[in-house]
Amino acid sequence: MTTPARLLCRVLCGLALVTGIVAPAAGNDRQVLVLGRITDDPAAHYEQLKPLLDYVVPRMADVGIREGRILMARDPQQMMSYLRRGRVDWVTETSASAMLLQQRAGAAPLLLTERTGVSRYRTVFFTRRDSGIESLDMLRGRSVAFQNRASTSAYFVPAMELLERDLPMEILLSPTDRPPVDSVGYLFARSEANISTWVHKRLVDVGAMSNLDWNDPGAMPPSYRRDLRIVHETPDYPRALEMVRGDLDPAIRERLREVLLQAAGDPDAAEALLGFFRTTRFLPLGEAADRELDYLRRAVTRVSAEIE
Repeated sequence: MTTPARLLCRVLCGLALVTGIVAPAAGNDRQVLVLGRITDDPAAHYEQLKPLLDYVVPRMADVGIREGRILMARDPQQMMSYLRRGRVDWVTETSASAMLLQQRAGAAPLLLTERTGVSRYRTVFFTRRDSGIESLDMLRGRSVAFQNRASTSAYFVPAMELLERDLPMEILLSPTDRPPVDSVGYLFARSEANISTWVHKRLVDVGAMSNLDWNDPGAMPPSYRRDLRIVHETPDYPRALEMVRGDLDPAIRERLREVLLQAAGDPDAAEALLGFFRTTRFLPLGEAADRELDYLRRAVTRVSAEIE
């Protein structure tokens, strides 16, 4: 049971981590491996990151690593700064955020991350069965709910799908606001559960989320889904990625890659992997992943340029 003193320590530790106090510019120290994460809950994420870091560090002694540290960032911009300055060596992120880090901070993809047995997912667009909407081309003058600006499956990918159909997009002030007749209105619902609720209650015409969330009763209650239907599905793309800073020592990068690839077969890593956002294994990239990531790079670039 967590004592009040221990709880206070975790909170203070999390606050220090997010401001970079606990992990100073250690990325420039070849003996220290710094794992980074973009988060608004540093204390909770510290508990998820630390066991895997503790597993990895002793297995990298042959390339000079003696210590592991964690450095949190409050937003992508702060993490980009850490990467450019060499303060973070390794970052775990969702795929669109990972591509932002590559484009703007020179981070390099290392491995795919499989979580709960799934390494790839896709975006589904859904509407009410009685909406009359049969395809994305029918969304002019209609509204769509995304999750938030950091979401791969519920923002970057669905926004790209609309832009590729030459559908102008306008942000709405609220669910009751309506877009011009020649545009698609969009707004952020903040959670998958809100997206499904807004569509079901006719506050918006269409919602976008991952196929995993579509099949998750917590995000899509079965009582809602009976009244809804999917009108469009995208191709699959990576769920999450492990990234490293672009100028990381090649020997350290390759050894980290080897350790992570082998972790799924090591019983000593089982608990640490489970805590690491329910990771089941790490996978090599390959040609298919390269093509999928190229699409995500284009999505990040176009959505950032034309919408934000």
